Amino acid sequence: MKNVKDFIGQHLEQVDQYLLEAIRTQPLTDSLKESMLYSLEAGGKRVRPMLLLAVLDEFGVPLEKGLDAACALEYIHTYSLIHDDLPAMDNDDLRRGKPTNHIVYGEATAILAGDALLTEAFRLISSSNQYTDSQKVALITLLSEAAGAAGMVGGQLMDMEAEGKLVELEHLQKIHALKTGALLRFSIEAGALLANVQLEEKKELMTYAHALGILFQVQDDILDVTSDSASLGKTAGKDEAANKSTYPALLTLEGAIAERDRYHKEAAGALTAIGKQDGLLKSFADYISYREN
Repeated sequence: MKNVKDFIGQHLEQVDQYLLEAIRTQPLTDSLKESMLYSLEAGGKRVRPMLLLAVLDEFGVPLEKGLDAACALEYIHTYSLIHDDLPAMDNDDLRRGKPTNHIVYGEATAILAGDALLTEAFRLISSSNQYTDSQKVALITLLSEAAGAAGMVGGQLMDMEAEGKLVELEHLQKIHALKTGALLRFSIEAGALLANVQLEEKKELMTYAHALGILFQVQDDILDVTSDSASLGKTAGKDEAANKSTYPALLTLEGAIAERDRYHKEAAGALTAIGKQDGLLKSFADYISYREN
């Protein structure tokens, strides 16, 4: 079985270079460009773009085909982190082991850097020489849905509105399917689109994507309780401090672990249905389930 850590190790430098160069070569105001690059250069394992590329790898499509969509996705993820950390949102001062963007550059510049990354994502796809016009329209439509009011942004607001309240498990799952899961689903759906995956296989991939989105957030909640700030690269325990509804708070830590394992099994089952049970996507599910940061 292909190993996700090996895959990331092989392709991370290429993705990072492509991601940063597309910003560095733009004629932007120096302070804005510096702020944008600061958060992009903070690094990370680039789970979302790597997941998109993993779909292409599973279906035998050259990874170069996915670079523009993958990097556009990472721009949107990075913008969301910049905005999430703002005083009006999570009010955090640590991200990926570094001071958050607004701590370094001020709130106004951080907001504008996030806005710029969001719009740069769509410019990158629309100007790509890798996609047909119909693929560009489809990718932009999918990404705007995943990132917008019906996806990540809507989920973030639902999450904020749930602070200080005890919500039902079904409502918590809906929050996370939007807030965290929407961009992960785009990784899978965009990869399937570019790989021309058949309808029945795509259905199972979307089941996998949904399970992966919940799974990612459940493990995040578990780590917020069990890990420390140095290991996480961000402030540990902030969900409890903000009185947020989380899986451990709702189900106990043991119940949250059981919920994580249930979604892991669901993701694996969807891959088995299309004969991908021993491939890179299965390794991704394992990695997300048991990661330590």
